[in-house]
Amino acid sequence: MNIEIKDVSETRKSLVVTLDQAEVAAEHQAVIGEISKQARLPGFRPGKAPAAMIIKRYGKEIGEEFKQKVLAKAYRGGLEKSKLEALNITDVQEGEISADKAATVTITLDVRPTFTLPDYAGLATEIQPVDVTDAEVEKVIEGLRAERADFKVAERPSAKGDYVKIAYEGTIDGKSILEIAPEKQIYAKVPQTWEEVDGENEGLIPGLGKQLAGLSKGDKKDVTVTFPADFAAVPALSGKTAVYAVEILEIRERVLPAMDEAFFKANQADNLEGLKTNVSNNLKGRKEYENRQAQRRQVAEALNAKVEFSVPESLVESETQQVLRQFIEENMRRGVPAEQFEKDKAALHESASKAARTRVKTQLLLAKIAEQEKITVNERDIDTFIYRESVMNNQKPEKLVKELTKDREKLRSIQQSIIFDKALDLLVSKATVTTASAKA
Repeated sequence: MNIEIKDVSETRKSLVVTLDQAEVAAEHQAVIGEISKQARLPGFRPGKAPAAMIIKRYGKEIGEEFKQKVLAKAYRGGLEKSKLEALNITDVQEGEISADKAATVTITLDVRPTFTLPDYAGLATEIQPVDVTDAEVEKVIEGLRAERADFKVAERPSAKGDYVKIAYEGTIDGKSILEIAPEKQIYAKVPQTWEEVDGENEGLIPGLGKQLAGLSKGDKKDVTVTFPADFAAVPALSGKTAVYAVEILEIRERVLPAMDEAFFKANQADNLEGLKTNVSNNLKGRKEYENRQAQRRQVAEALNAKVEFSVPESLVESETQQVLRQFIEENMRRGVPAEQFEKDKAALHESASKAARTRVKTQLLLAKIAEQEKITVNERDIDTFIYRESVMNNQKPEKLVKELTKDREKLRSIQQSIIFDKALDLLVSKATVTTASAKA
């Protein structure tokens, strides 16, 4: 076997492997022998039929298996002799493969880049204070009450926090919005819907709820609304100013539940002090989790900034598709139409590619740290992953285990993800930590 390595780029190599005629013929004979052992030909016991009859009867199967054997031998032998650390095969040019000739196979593959790990101990991180204020606790408790609130008809002008039943019809420059965005009638004309008056969360139509205070049942009002320049829900309305003719059909006021035994019990507490303690502990736990996630991001960014190297394009391409899928799925759940993605295809791909390149670089760095620190995946790690995924997806653990047993590639991906997580946790454990000043 003879090999030649050609550089396509820093991380892409072309491996030209030549097998001499004797090696190729040996593979051909090996395939004939394997098939002969299993062949059933009249008048001959398995393995005893003449080679010529085997070739005549199973010529197609022999040819296909022979070709795969030669390619596999070229790949394995080429990697072993070249000492290349292959990540992905991007192309295979096999040339002519015949038992009576030498064979040349050209394999183009992406290899793990060579770089020196920077010092990763003491990376700087900043966390936020985890102390919980009385005001934060009170806000959560009010939110819990709001979730269980009743809404009673109010015979008075609308006020902040009320819900009003309204009918509306929108126009832009005198033209019905239904003509501008016919597939989005809910933004054009609705006989009745509910809107919170001056609520903290933006309603369907931006700014509409902010202009409904002080109105009584039966009142009519023209409300002017300017859609954001990047209004993804209905791109045709982006940046446009609309006038909505609104009629108040009903007003309901929010009546919060009493802070009594039933309310405390519903929130897993015996009394107000117990509820405050639970809320405070939950808030502190959430802040600690957010700090941990922030530290993981910070150490990854700091590590990335310490070293430069080229990353394999095949990994970037694969990661780009993953980033795009996640982005599209998240935005489709928010109601962004599919045609909008096609319209912004070039910009989305560029943004996803940039994010993917950073991710791949981070993963390569973490993989090398894991190797240096001898980080491995054990059975407990897999069990923890299975339990967490089962709870999140409301799935039986046994079913997930069965799926992973069948899908080895998915299992390998999970193991790699666990390695990355453990490496990040190691960096966080070695990081320097400063706490930001509490906001006034």
